[in-house]
Amino acid sequence: MAHTPEPEAHARLRARWHATAAAAGAPAGRDPGPYADRLLAAWAEPQRRYHTTAHLADVLARIDVLAPYAADRAAVELAAWFHDAVYRPDRSENEERSAALAERALRELGIPEERVAEVARLVRLTVTHDPAPGDTDGEVLCDADLAVLAGEPDAYAAYATAVRAEYGFVPDDAFRTGRAAVLRQLLGLPRLFRTPYGAAHWEAPARRNLAAELAELTDQEVGA
Repeated sequence: MAHTPEPEAHARLRARWHATAAAAGAPAGRDPGPYADRLLAAWAEPQRRYHTTAHLADVLARIDVLAPYAADRAAVELAAWFHDAVYRPDRSENEERSAALAERALRELGIPEERVAEVARLVRLTVTHDPAPGDTDGEVLCDADLAVLAGEPDAYAAYATAVRAEYGFVPDDAFRTGRAAVLRQLLGLPRLFRTPYGAAHWEAPARRNLAAELAELTDQEVGA
């Protein structure tokens, strides 16, 4: 079942894409509409439960909050559109394929090559969410993508449930083991968020949520 956004949400995202494409340097005579339609269709594919148009809209909203830290806001926004444009839960090359899609589509759209390269770099960065010191565009994109970890407990629980649904083909024991490893890796990072805003507002609640989910998974494993 495809996860088609509500008409108003779809219209807002489409309008935002047009504005971002123009800001990124798309020629005035080039219609960005078909690219928006293809991207929104990709984000609404039936295998998605968390990586949907709602996630795209949320990342873009977080970028609005973090925009003062970005060196090239248009590139960061384009990277948000493409960062999960290719998504198959059973594949490991989603980010690379998404970056390659960005390179093809943005060149067709007439975006300047330097910005195309930056967008593709940012998309590939979401493999690790580990921007280098001084990479402010990378910090903004990665913080916006990870901000879901800092949600209120109910919102975080809904996120965790949606992630489990995307991996419905994985048996419970294997999922618990893999998910616990991801949570431990995140909790072991010196910092989850790199922007000043993210560090101040999202770091502590994200760590509480991650620790709570890990404790729940551990309890389930012991009780299994």
